[in-house]
Amino acid sequence: MESRWGPLAQYDWSVMAPEFTILAVVTLMTLIGLFTSSVKDRRFIGWLGILGCIVAAWFVFQNVGGGVVEILHGSFRVDAYGNIFKLIFLAGTAVTLLMSMNYIGDGEEIQHQDEFYYLALTALLGTMFMASSADLITLFVGLELLSISSYILVGIRKNNLQSNESAFKYLINGAIASAITLYGISFLYGLSGTTNIFLLAERLPEAFMAGNQFMIYLAFFLLFIGLSFKIAAVPYHMWAPDVYQGAATPVTAFLSVVSKAAGFALILRVVITSFIGVVDFGSDGGEPVGMIDEIMLIVGILAAISMIVGNTMALRQSNVKRMMAYSSIAQAGYLLVPFATFTVLMFEQTVFYLIAYLMMNMGAFAIIMIVTRDRDSEDISAFAGLYHRSPLLAIAMTVFLLSLAGIPISAGFFGKFYIFMSSLVMQNYWLAGIMVATSVVSYFYYFGIIKQMYMRPGETDSRLAVPASIIVIVVLAFIGTVGVGLVPGTLLDYIHTNFPFAEMIMAAK
Repeated sequence: MESRWGPLAQYDWSVMAPEFTILAVVTLMTLIGLFTSSVKDRRFIGWLGILGCIVAAWFVFQNVGGGVVEILHGSFRVDAYGNIFKLIFLAGTAVTLLMSMNYIGDGEEIQHQDEFYYLALTALLGTMFMASSADLITLFVGLELLSISSYILVGIRKNNLQSNESAFKYLINGAIASAITLYGISFLYGLSGTTNIFLLAERLPEAFMAGNQFMIYLAFFLLFIGLSFKIAAVPYHMWAPDVYQGAATPVTAFLSVVSKAAGFALILRVVITSFIGVVDFGSDGGEPVGMIDEIMLIVGILAAISMIVGNTMALRQSNVKRMMAYSSIAQAGYLLVPFATFTVLMFEQTVFYLIAYLMMNMGAFAIIMIVTRDRDSEDISAFAGLYHRSPLLAIAMTVFLLSLAGIPISAGFFGKFYIFMSSLVMQNYWLAGIMVATSVVSYFYYFGIIKQMYMRPGETDSRLAVPASIIVIVVLAFIGTVGVGLVPGTLLDYIHTNFPFAEMIMAAK
């Protein structure tokens, strides 16, 4: 007997357990917030959010190794690619919530604490949909859910003028980027008659052969430029310094890790799956050239400019959050290199670097938050004398900065090393040379903070009080950064074995 729910009853909804968990937790948090409005300390809502992230991560692990499952007419897809990115998003959001416990606990800067926790989870839900979307419509809905939540989070310090200005700039730039992305999607739909990226992969080659080469290239560049906003890469990077500086530090950490990783998930999924089959056979009977091969040079140039702009502009910064913003632009350039070289290990290299970036960046931002709030200044000089006030915290910060710079032996070093080797293998010597040169430049501004911590006297020698939640973040990030640096092959093998890249472009059976 046919169910009254029709095709909906045929789907295996259990594969969406991670998304349902986050949705249920957001709903529960909202209800609890309404009925406990008289309770002044709202941190228990944040703890509920962290618990939700842990439970959702457990459901994601249940999906690992389960092959490709598609539901909702192929618009939602659970595969290895989506699973590994969801784990990165969940870990990044859980750390953000943990970091925010002390930041918003006093209620001085953020009056609406409940909303902060809800919005972090709705942004997380958007990223999870982006990782599993196999359709341009659901993908865009996930992107907008992340974007709108992020705009509000940036401006959540309502009485802070800088925060308001950052939110305004972020909203305007984000709206323009969304419009450009949507414009590119409209071209793809017009050329193929579908928004499913696997059907796009089948139909775009036909459209290409029919003489629509210019329109397909235009659609690609519109998509890429619009999505470069999320990863803060050239040419859409100028929003990052102002937004990073004006946002609350936990929000800045979230944007620099979770939002950036979601942007890469989107670019890799859409661009590779949709355009990989487009081949230019030429009119002179020469060797056929894939479109992916042709655009690698353009992506490589954008990666190089991102590395150069990010690292050179960071040299001039005295505000530590602006410096980290330009560092983030440079890191986006490094992460684009695997896409420009396009080796068989591209997926493993990107995910490895994102995991390393999650650990070292979250650890660094946790310490930045404590130091800048203690000194009531975001100037780099706020770190002066930190070694004498909290030696262990200074040592941990040193490790995170060295890892971001790519000094051996650290997770960041091997992240860059694998990418560097792929450039050499593909004979992109110029790109490998720029990677090395810009990494050397980055030493100057990262070592500027280290110099302040060890070689400059601070205004006070009183011991720095470090909350337990920050200690937990720093310890976990320290162990991860050093551990992965000592045995990088273990993580790389785990990614390669449990999250096969082939599932991303393989149709469901």
